[in-house]
Amino acid sequence: MRCTGTRIHTNKMVKLSIIILSYNTKNLTIKCLESIIKIYKEELERGEFEIIVVDNKSNDGSADAIKKYNSKLKLVQNESNLGFAKGCNIGERAAKGKYMLFLNSDTEVRDRGFLKMMEFLEKNEKVGVLGGKLLNIDGSPQPSAGKFYTLFNLFLMLAGIENFLGIRKSPNKTSRVDWVSGGCMMIKKNLFERLSGFDEKFFMYIEDMELCYRANKLGFLTYFYPDVKVLHKELGSGNRDFAIINIYKGISYFYSKHKSGIEYII
Repeated sequence: MRCTGTRIHTNKMVKLSIIILSYNTKNLTIKCLESIIKIYKEELERGEFEIIVVDNKSNDGSADAIKKYNSKLKLVQNESNLGFAKGCNIGERAAKGKYMLFLNSDTEVRDRGFLKMMEFLEKNEKVGVLGGKLLNIDGSPQPSAGKFYTLFNLFLMLAGIENFLGIRKSPNKTSRVDWVSGGCMMIKKNLFERLSGFDEKFFMYIEDMELCYRANKLGFLTYFYPDVKVLHKELGSGNRDFAIINIYKGISYFYSKHKSGIEYII
């Protein structure tokens, strides 16, 4: 693992660390970075925000492109593709912010809503995890929050009707939910460390729900915050078959870890 880049104004307290995992998404990652730097230029220059890109051994020239684009970003280069959970954990260990924002590389930030998300967490001590609104390219909302997968909810998912019954959703107002998507997830650094980060046995998918589940067991709430706009080019960093396989692997592991033997067998 190699870490490159320099920090801006290290004497300033870093309020927010934006952690982006990159794997063969060179052009998407650059667009994501451009959108953040354009909207949060002042916060970055003052050292209140920092951007950490973790590259999972991309073979499309991502790391070189990121270094050329902005040498002041912190770039962590892994020696292999470690998956989402482990890659994000590595990024968090390199971060100095009070709050961590995990952001997909196939997103574009459209407003200054991250400031309001931090303010919300500051005012609500029992809220440990906060999810931001993700939008499709056409501006329609993506279901990026939901309920924990009980056996009944799993049946609805298998039947393909979970979105219609609110198992996965995108609320129009600030709402308490069971879990939020790791595509735009803000969490207090001290809580993330208390939870030992994402469970690295998840390669990709379900790790966000499982983190919220463990936070809930400690008494912390998860909320969805719609007053932020992040465009998400869904599956821009993966493919559907890969997603389906890893979602089912993740659910199986989640049940083996947190549920009874009978529920796991069912």
